[in-house]
Amino acid sequence: MSYIKGRGAQHNTHNKFMQHQHEVLDNFLNYCEAENEVADTNKTSYLEIYPKTILNKVTSPDIGFSYSMNPYQGCEHGCIYCYARNTHEYWGYSAGLDFERKILYKANAPALLEKKLRSRNWQPQTILFSGNTDCYQPIEKKLEITRKMLQVLLKLKHPVSIITKNALILRDIDILKEMAALNLVRVSISITSLSEETRRALEPRTATIKKRLETVNVLAENTIPVNVMMAPIIPSINSHEILPLVKKVSELGATSIGYTIVRLNGAIGEIFTNWVRKTYADRADKILHQIEDCHGGTLNDSRYGSRMRGEGKIAEQIHAQFKLARKLYIKDKELPPLDFAKFDKYQTNQTTLF
Repeated sequence: MSYIKGRGAQHNTHNKFMQHQHEVLDNFLNYCEAENEVADTNKTSYLEIYPKTILNKVTSPDIGFSYSMNPYQGCEHGCIYCYARNTHEYWGYSAGLDFERKILYKANAPALLEKKLRSRNWQPQTILFSGNTDCYQPIEKKLEITRKMLQVLLKLKHPVSIITKNALILRDIDILKEMAALNLVRVSISITSLSEETRRALEPRTATIKKRLETVNVLAENTIPVNVMMAPIIPSINSHEILPLVKKVSELGATSIGYTIVRLNGAIGEIFTNWVRKTYADRADKILHQIEDCHGGTLNDSRYGSRMRGEGKIAEQIHAQFKLARKLYIKDKELPPLDFAKFDKYQTNQTTLF
């Protein structure tokens, strides 16, 4: 099959929970060509789902937040390395093309969020927007589910952290400015490269690098705390860009920088391997072997503590570069703490007697 433009994954992997496997045979493709028919329209479809809860408890010891919330399942951004791909299998889909072409959305998420935050036993805790899939992916422009959830958070003065690759977040700068004035929000912009060519290969339907850099600058100018996540670092693809990228985002107003090293768990290993052999055929083996070097000789790494940081010589080199970058460009900068004391589930705006 030829390269599918505008998509990350180049095929659908088998869903490990399904008994049967769907395979497109050459005979079918030849028939479609002969009949002048399209074998695959490559269109994105959207399906509303009706969850009963919106907050997901996070128990991982190496992730710094208590809950995540995801108004969407699947992500049209199509990032080839995305760890969330595996979760699409729980919905009966493939982690490959299905993940970026079959998007599930939760229109009732704002109501569910408000109900949870107003519940008797809820105490304010760190919540992350986009712990799984991007809350500002393209369909958000039309549905505005994320914006409505932000309005709930502002109304109840509950803090939140947001991570996104999309400049669409600037649409909600009015809400974010109000929240920032109360120390209720932090924003992380994910930027994996300064090269637009690399961006198009890794993250085909995300905002351009220029737009993301502008987003960092606009947020910072509006006193909204900005962190930049260079996640993930992929050896021999973007690992050489650490110092220039940190320098650039620091100049634009970012007050902190974070990173992870790529890990290819579950079906992602097969998806990434298929993609890298098509995209970087001249150095595919080198890339794969260097990723393995960061994870004890395997692409698949689920070990807490090391799965996102890696180990070995290459991981040590990446860590050293980030340490130097922070010293040179982010020294004496830090994100302000979120204020949990302002949370007011009853909207009394009065000081309690107890």
